[in-house]
Amino acid sequence: MTSEITLFVNPTAGRGRGAHAAQPAAFALRAAGFSVRTVLGENAEDALTRAREAVEGGTGALIAVGGDGMANLALQAVAGTRTPLGLVAAGTGNDFARALGLPVRDPAAAGRLIAESLKGARLRGIDLGRVNGTWFATVLASGFDSRVNDRGNRMRWPVGRFKYDLAMLAELAALRPLPYRITLDDGEVREIRATLVAVGNGSSYGGGMRICAGADLQDGLFDVTVVGECSRTTLLKVFPRVYRGTHLDHPVVTAHRAAKVELVAEGVTAYADGEPLGPLPLTAECVPAAVRVAIA
Repeated sequence: MTSEITLFVNPTAGRGRGAHAAQPAAFALRAAGFSVRTVLGENAEDALTRAREAVEGGTGALIAVGGDGMANLALQAVAGTRTPLGLVAAGTGNDFARALGLPVRDPAAAGRLIAESLKGARLRGIDLGRVNGTWFATVLASGFDSRVNDRGNRMRWPVGRFKYDLAMLAELAALRPLPYRITLDDGEVREIRATLVAVGNGSSYGGGMRICAGADLQDGLFDVTVVGECSRTTLLKVFPRVYRGTHLDHPVVTAHRAAKVELVAEGVTAYADGEPLGPLPLTAECVPAAVRVAIA
């Protein structure tokens, strides 16, 4: 592979950690003999255009520096190509990096690992989810959790994660089950009332919430977690268990596996890797070995 590689940087990730992470990561890569160029953008669209140009130009790897949102943007450039993806996790959640067992908020270590992986051709082909041409790595969220995102994104104050805590309290006050139609692998249509439906290529979202705890990035299947109709009290009891993945044992929660998932519900926006995908209905497909990633 070529020794010329590309750093794809989000300077605002993790309240500025992205900008600070780029330098030690680049230093580690250059020390290993790589020629490193940096790609920024005036906005997400411009950044993605530049990343795609780097991939089309034959860069040896695209290294995303930032959080899950930046990794998601990088996926749109490298998925379905032979260009490897590296992750320097410097965001708030970093669920994709955690799923791969990569360093989190240690850019020098991440840079060294990526260099060793690329030089030793230690690359892992992993599955990705795809919705209407948009790729995702971790979890597609819909229902209560996506409404929390909707509300948090509308709030101008406070800043940071605290506004999502406030958004969650507000959505709990307005909690109501939603009528869904769910189809798995073109099977029978299931009509249910659910609090949320999560489609997991990876196991966690939101900085370690293991909503789809059994998800495997290499099995060609999604893990689909359905939290059924429940009261606020029940949801508050179940919610803390999501960090350990033990919520899957609760009677109100059901889990399924499928390579293709169709979700239909009114007034629900879907998010994937924490980024808005758009309103339901949608169909998500699991694409095996859709991207090659640098691993430990």
